[in-house]
Amino acid sequence: MTAMFRKSVLSNGVRVLTEAMPQALSASIGIWVENGSRYEQPDENGVSHFIEHLLFKGTKKRSAARIAEEIDAVGGVLNAFTGKEYTCYYAKVLGNDLPLGLEILADIFLESLFSPEDIDRERHVVLQEISQAEDTPDDLIHDLFNLSFWKGHALALPIFGSAATVGTIDREMMVSFMKERYRAQRVFVAAAGHLEHQAVVERCEQLFGAVAGNGRQVLTSPPESHSVFVHHERPLEQVHICLGSPGVSYRHPLRYAGYVMNTALGGGMSSRLFQEVREKRGRVYTIHSFMSSYLDCGYFAVYAGTNAEWAREVAEVTLTEVGKVAHEGLTEAELVRAKSQLKGNLLLGLESTDSRMNRLAHNEIYFGGHVPLEEVSRRIEQVSANDIVELASTLFKAEQMGVVLLGDLKGHKVGKEVLSPLA
Repeated sequence: MTAMFRKSVLSNGVRVLTEAMPQALSASIGIWVENGSRYEQPDENGVSHFIEHLLFKGTKKRSAARIAEEIDAVGGVLNAFTGKEYTCYYAKVLGNDLPLGLEILADIFLESLFSPEDIDRERHVVLQEISQAEDTPDDLIHDLFNLSFWKGHALALPIFGSAATVGTIDREMMVSFMKERYRAQRVFVAAAGHLEHQAVVERCEQLFGAVAGNGRQVLTSPPESHSVFVHHERPLEQVHICLGSPGVSYRHPLRYAGYVMNTALGGGMSSRLFQEVREKRGRVYTIHSFMSSYLDCGYFAVYAGTNAEWAREVAEVTLTEVGKVAHEGLTEAELVRAKSQLKGNLLLGLESTDSRMNRLAHNEIYFGGHVPLEEVSRRIEQVSANDIVELASTLFKAEQMGVVLLGDLKGHKVGKEVLSPLA
């Protein structure tokens, strides 16, 4: 898969990253802001996500309808997403239409109106989005886990905000927040696909050259994890379980061991948890582990949904398997399979221009530059059995675990005794 990475910096400090894929027909381009819900004050929670919505509601020269019509007319996609540590506004178009996609993105990014009428109307949309998440228990359980495990820290708060905070966000707050956070040193453009780097740079200089470089620097510190056991009662058919421990940051020296460990433990159909809890016992339809990593912290967790009568068994069996990894590590066969799976997933995931664009941005945010695929593959292959034990034995301790349940236990008891396999 032929690709070429290049990086330039505009006169005002805005960075431009591209990866040319000559064989591709499409191009994906995103304006990335190193700002997300982590950088909000408690009373601002949800403002980054609310701003994301408003940037599609009309500019000085385009109505919301015209924005949609112009991108649809070329068969393109225009969208955005907000994370804990970044926000992205992106377009995917045919390579020949890249100048149009970039111009529309620049227009919404720099010239959105934020009319009071649009804000009031879109507030209802955001509140519906929050309600939808609260009505989706396998999504809600993760927000509930964060709120308890990292209680008191901005990373614990949901990206959408809450009904209470969204209800108080006004135009003044949005404009002030963007003025402080959407600054040149926090903004970069990432593009991948059918493109020519210098042409993208020259157009970006025209479109983004006026973005100011000054702004308020927000200092953050890593959260303190809390060993909690919380049951949120709700009349659901299933009990949803999230078990988690402190994890690793994106820059942690053992992060590749974490990727391999996660893959072997709960990252696919051949993983220990899938085989033991679903295939052998038939106690779940869904069970998987995952790593949530950030600039300076992270957590490792397992999610499962099951019937009330099996909730305790699922939790105990899951933690038994976690404990085995902490004490014994992985077998040689598991190591080989997990490494191969990781490398295969990495390559398969990079066949599209939008996934390439996302990778460019991710590496810029967390590593300050390009990370070659060959290096990632090499680091994965270097993970040893001792690395797995070193990491797992540090993370998986009963006194560090958080357990959050959501649903109706129907009189069945699930308590802290499920942590005994880690004792």
